[in-house]
Amino acid sequence: MRPPGIPDLSDRVCLVAGASRGVGRGIARALGEAGATVVVTARSSETGARTDQRAEALEDTAREVDLAGGRGHHYLCDHTREAEVDAMVRWVLRRFGRIDVAVSSVWGGNEGYDGVRYPDGAAWGTAFWRRGLAPLRHGLDTGPLAGLILARAVAPAMVSAKGGLLALVSFGTDSYLGDLFYDLAKSATNRIALGMAEELRPYGVTALALAPGLVRTERVVEAGMAGEAGESPLYAGRALAALAGDPGIGAHAGQVLHVADLARTYGFTDEDGSRPERYRAGA
Repeated sequence: MRPPGIPDLSDRVCLVAGASRGVGRGIARALGEAGATVVVTARSSETGARTDQRAEALEDTAREVDLAGGRGHHYLCDHTREAEVDAMVRWVLRRFGRIDVAVSSVWGGNEGYDGVRYPDGAAWGTAFWRRGLAPLRHGLDTGPLAGLILARAVAPAMVSAKGGLLALVSFGTDSYLGDLFYDLAKSATNRIALGMAEELRPYGVTALALAPGLVRTERVVEAGMAGEAGESPLYAGRALAALAGDPGIGAHAGQVLHVADLARTYGFTDEDGSRPERYRAGA
């Protein structure tokens, strides 16, 4: 039986990029709860390299989709490389015939962060003039640009089908987030979602940004910061599943949608049955 607020997506083909861990894995699992066919992609694989020396792999996520009630499939892909993304999307379309939902949860901006310092020695919020620009370039490449590369590859099939949902996992940027590099990456992601929505709207395709709060990802737990994080990765996943099942999804095109707000609208809860409130930076 599906959890409250989770629709039946058994007829949907979904693609979740950046799904080996974190929010991406939570989204894939929630789509599995809804009964969807879910193709999960990432750079970390049981048969190859693991990003940032992490233990998680995309095959684990595909198995979690199966256990949740969906049909999980995996594809190894570096989402910063256009040719690899194009080849992956062609494979999905050949195998399943369509892509109804595509989600980019790709984010490499925290790679090497130990809870105190980034690889360049900077801490969270270190003044921008005291940092080199390499971390910013990496964050943009493995965040907003990766989302745009995925959307560019998927959009033609959705435009042809006259429907689909393109979601970029981001963060709310109503106020400054406390670190210029992070703030810029998330602001760019939200602006890309807005621009894509405007260009896709005439074709019946909806693009939007999904904003979780502070999430208890594997990295956050290992860094000893789980007490600060009020949401599990599944909370964002259930938000995405609820959106995917909403026939009026077009009304949300271009918006930055907060997971906690969607929980109240659609009636879903987090994994433990709670409904964490919306996180507000600086509050």
